[in-house]
Amino acid sequence: MTPVKPVKPPGHGLSLKRQLLLWLLLPQLVLWLVGGALAYRIALNYAEKGIDQSLTQSVRSLARQVKPVGSGLLVDFPKAAQDIIEQDPTDRVSYMVSSPPGSFLIGNRRLPAPQTQDSPRAGEALLYNTTVEGKALRVALLEVDYGEPASPQILRVQVAKSLAVQKRITAELVADMLLPLLLSGAVLGVLVYGGISRGLVPLTRLQAQLGDRREHSLQALSPIEMTQAPQEVHALAGALNQLLATVRRSLSQEKRFLNDAAHQLRTPLAGLVSQTELALAETRPEAVRERLTKVLAGAQRSAHLVHQLLSLARHEADIRLQALDLAALARGVARDWTPRALSADVDLGYEGEDSLMVNGEQLLLREALSNLLDNALTYAGRQSVVTLRVSRQQQQAIIEVEDNGPGLSEADLGHVFERFWRASELPGGCGLGLAIVNEIAHRHGGTASAAVVQPHGLRITLVLPLGA
Repeated sequence: MTPVKPVKPPGHGLSLKRQLLLWLLLPQLVLWLVGGALAYRIALNYAEKGIDQSLTQSVRSLARQVKPVGSGLLVDFPKAAQDIIEQDPTDRVSYMVSSPPGSFLIGNRRLPAPQTQDSPRAGEALLYNTTVEGKALRVALLEVDYGEPASPQILRVQVAKSLAVQKRITAELVADMLLPLLLSGAVLGVLVYGGISRGLVPLTRLQAQLGDRREHSLQALSPIEMTQAPQEVHALAGALNQLLATVRRSLSQEKRFLNDAAHQLRTPLAGLVSQTELALAETRPEAVRERLTKVLAGAQRSAHLVHQLLSLARHEADIRLQALDLAALARGVARDWTPRALSADVDLGYEGEDSLMVNGEQLLLREALSNLLDNALTYAGRQSVVTLRVSRQQQQAIIEVEDNGPGLSEADLGHVFERFWRASELPGGCGLGLAIVNEIAHRHGGTASAAVVQPHGLRITLVLPLGA
């Protein structure tokens, strides 16, 4: 024997808790990354501003140390001050003094001029980036006019500073800004996880309540109790309770129907067995024939009962409504039952509309009409009149089957559409015909009713909604 592997239910994915965590923490992570990028940009901007202010002050201070003396220049820049400026190798400050611009006087000869096409304006510091020996530098340039009006002289002062300090300051600022953000994000993540776990507790309790109902009984379909839960869980529990009530009602009807069907089948089957045993014991052909006739009648009644039971079970399934002409269908059913009416000496006729459109299922409506005519022809009696009418009343289609037979009492009218209820002991019936008619009417969104006809007779009425 080949072992059967368990089949996993399809659609396994992330749990609700993980999905909530993902959708709550993922935006937080995105915001944290965006915040980190913005913090880096802001820190870089502030570090650049700090360096620019420092270089501007340095270049102006250095320019003040250069004084014209006669036809030359006096650079009052002691060696000690130069050593202080250049002592930090990671934050080295270089300078160069040239006059005219580009003609080296003192300082670092390798500082390049700006690449911009515009000439620096006298007295205003110009800031630009450059590279010397593979190292990025930030340079401040200041040009001073110290000559006579007739003979102008331009002095250019440049002070450069490595951008390594800018990167260090930026990294320190970003670290100081992102560390609190990281800690707050971790705390927020823990709070979110705790909040989600606490919020899903009612769902866990609901799952536990449903998981405990493993026994296959109507008691397992009792309503779910959710006294302390959010509104959404109450709505879910309410919908489940409605579903459980529907299933409970369906199971109750099915159980009652099966019990009634078993009871109704037991009697004719027992009669068949009894008549068959008696027929086997008989020796006279006439007696055997009489027993076999009873066996045939019992078998026909049992077959009719089984057919009605299967029809009733089939009608409880989903149906698909389509537009059809109810009047034409009724006339066709009446023609089909005319031979039966003639053999039973019953006057069967049709009255009503020539055409009337409804939304329905043709086979079910045909069976409903057939059951109504079968019931009327069976119990109205010989030389009676049976009339099938189809009429229109506002937005409703009315089907009536009326006979002038013995009819029913007012007390029996309430039992007409009950399953297995019979008002007569005439052979052939099983008490399901009108129950099937009532079920078909309800499946089409309509109703079925019974009324006594004066002076005697019975009228069964079906009310169906008109089609578009």
